[in-house]
Parts: sequence; structure tokens; C-alpha cells
Amino acid sequence: MTDIEIDWASLPTGQLERMLAAGRDVMECHRVLTATGDNIVGELIKGAGAFYEWSHYPEGDVYDRQSHAQFYYHAHPKEERREWDEHGHFHTFMRPRGMPDHCEPKQIEGFEYPEGPNDALSHLIAFSMDEFGFCQRLFTTNRWVTGEVWYDADDVINMLDGFLIDHAQPSWPVNRWVSGMMVLFRPQIEELIRKRDIAVANWQEAHPDRDVYEDRELEVTSTENVTVVDQIRAIGDELGRRRKAA
Repeated sequence: MTDIEIDWASLPTGQLERMLAAGRDVMECHRVLTATGDNIVGELIKGAGAFYEWSHYPEGDVYDRQSHAQFYYHAHPKEERREWDEHGHFHTFMRPRGMPDHCEPKQIEGFEYPEGPNDALSHLIAFSMDEFGFCQRLFTTNRWVTGEVWYDADDVINMLDGFLIDHAQPSWPVNRWVSGMMVLFRPQIEELIRKRDIAVANWQEAHPDRDVYEDRELEVTSTENVTVVDQIRAIGDELGRRRKAA
């Protein structure tokens, strides 16, 4: 567990305003779903029949063919969820055709890279959800968890700008929510991705005889508890302070 302290005063006003707008989008998604007794998770999995652990929801994932952003939701067995008391979590990705030109997979001896031109996808961040459909935690994972191709932190951070699910299937509010969360929590996400690389490097140093990226003992590489309301409040407080100073 990390304890990330955001230096709000160091963030550009334009970024804070984009984060605040994204926060309002996120809250609007919650509002329209709550009006009919629904929530983010329930909206995504409804109509899928019985909810099965490990299965991806929706089947085949959500993929934007313009941005090449992707996500899915799933849940681990209950005994694996007790520590976090979560219902499940969203995993988000970027595929190569949506990455900045300079992004290249980390060269790792012995790793078989996928042959397809758009298959070397990178995991970005995961959103842990509580039983009421609210995000309670952000986290990153080791490579084996999602079967991703490994990119260094700087490259992954540069992919974040391109993440957008800009279509209505299978759920417009869920797609809009995931896209908004990526902007709203951008400072924490960047720091967690950096801490991911530090955790992997430290683990490799401590276990030099293992393949760190395939080591099942290293699963979650960084995590931070969050709430949407607290994040929006902090952004609003900083923007208010700047307005008064001006």
C-alpha cells in the first residue's frame, strides 16, 4: 500500500480544470445510473446471466477501434477478495496502434513477444470496485497477471493521454466513467505506474534467481485507496485558492 501525497499547487491550472470536468462526468454517470437503482458494475454485467469469477465482462472486452483503448471487468474468487473487500475490478489497456510513436516494449530475455502488429498491449491501471459500484482503490499489477507486454513507466504514462472509449457499447455511462476516471486520477495513476517499476526492480534484486515478471508471489505492484468525492474536493479547493490569489 502506498500513501501518495499530491502536490496540488504544482499542477497546471489547465490540468486541474480537465480533472474537475472529468470528475463531474464521473459523478454524472453515477447519478444517471442511481436514478434507476443501478450502478457502474451492475450496468456492465446486466444481461450477462450468472456472474462467473475470472470471466471477462463484457465478453470480448470493450475496445475502441479509433483510440485502441481497451478494458474489461472481472472478479477473483471470494477468498482472494476478502483482504480488499472488493466486488471486482476493471483492467485498462492500450494497444500499439494507440500508443505514441516512441513507445517500445522492454526487451526481456526469453520473453516471446506477440506477432500481431496490434497485440503487444500494455496494462495501464486497475480500478477496484466495492459492492455498491464505487471505485475504492487504484492499483497496478505484474506482467503475468494480465498477460500484457511490459513497457517502462515513462512509456505507459505517455499512453494515458490516448485512453478514451468513445462509443456507446455495451454501456455509454460505463465507457464514459472509465474514460473520466483515467483523467480525474491522473496524478495518482502516474505515481502508481512509477512505483510499479520500483517494486519490480526491488523484487528482482531480492530474488535474482527468478523471472520477476512471471513470479506468482508478486501480483499487485502498487496500490492507493481513493474516493471520487475527496479527489473532486481537493481539485476544487486548489482551483478556488488560485482564483482568490488572482
